[in-house]
Amino acid sequence: MESYSGAGGVPAPLAIVACVGMTILYVAILYSPTLILRLPPPSSFKTFMIRRFICAGISTVVSLLVCAFILPIKRWNMSYLLSAYGIRLHHTWEAVVFPLCLTSLMYIGSFILKILSIWSSWSEHGDRQIDISFHGLKSGLQNLINWMVSAVYDISVWRMYIVAPVTEELVFRGCMISLLLCGGFKAYTVILLSPVLFSLAHLNHLLEYYMQQNTSLLKASMVVGFQLGYTVIFGSYASFLFVRSGHIAAPLVSHMFCNIMGLPAFFSRRTWLVSVGFVAGAISFVYLLFPLTSPALYNDRTDNCECWHTYCYWT
Repeated sequence: MESYSGAGGVPAPLAIVACVGMTILYVAILYSPTLILRLPPPSSFKTFMIRRFICAGISTVVSLLVCAFILPIKRWNMSYLLSAYGIRLHHTWEAVVFPLCLTSLMYIGSFILKILSIWSSWSEHGDRQIDISFHGLKSGLQNLINWMVSAVYDISVWRMYIVAPVTEELVFRGCMISLLLCGGFKAYTVILLSPVLFSLAHLNHLLEYYMQQNTSLLKASMVVGFQLGYTVIFGSYASFLFVRSGHIAAPLVSHMFCNIMGLPAFFSRRTWLVSVGFVAGAISFVYLLFPLTSPALYNDRTDNCECWHTYCYWT
């Protein structure tokens, strides 16, 4: 593992210690309401999740502040400071559209499977006509609004698609990658190292799954081990997006999208088209990986970078 002590203004050991500390804080604070504050057990799942949202928010803010004091910040204006975490408004649409298109290529098999499921459902109700009258369109719009409102009030939706992606990307990409890069670590080392910390932050799921599902430790270890493996793979990809683009929106939208889609479908007994779609998508993904993450797409300049921006040297 190559590193240069303080090559970017941050001693490499300090960068590693800070990253490990942020990882421990991100997980440990989730249990502070009952273990440290001695609060009574939550009365509902919603209350339980709100407590965790608050804890995750606190740990994220603390990590951002610690990172700001460790990084060699030259000036303390807000736009410059936020840029250290990849938070900026310019080139936002590029950081949303290109990574989203790239990530969706791995889900072509899933899209095919979903289309087949919809087609099968329509075939089973072939005698049901689509009502395109004013009343029918109004009813469809009302159903859509009701679905959107129910999603807004669903605490699990906030957990999976908002709070977890935002806090995890800010801590494990925005903070940790910036620290490691300024610690002198090479880009590929950072892309491989930071996902390990990201996956370790999910080890608490082993204990929770073991206790809640009342299953054997071996089965719980296999389930969580598979999840950790997927987390490492996705973490490497998200880190790659952040290092190449320097924009937090790139890994954030990909994180949200992957949480919505779940694991890519690469096989189905219903049809071979799913496997063909997956292979075609995977080949396209590899072919377009570097062109669609070219630093020039996400930045006006690639010749004047701070230590936390490696895209200047990786074009």
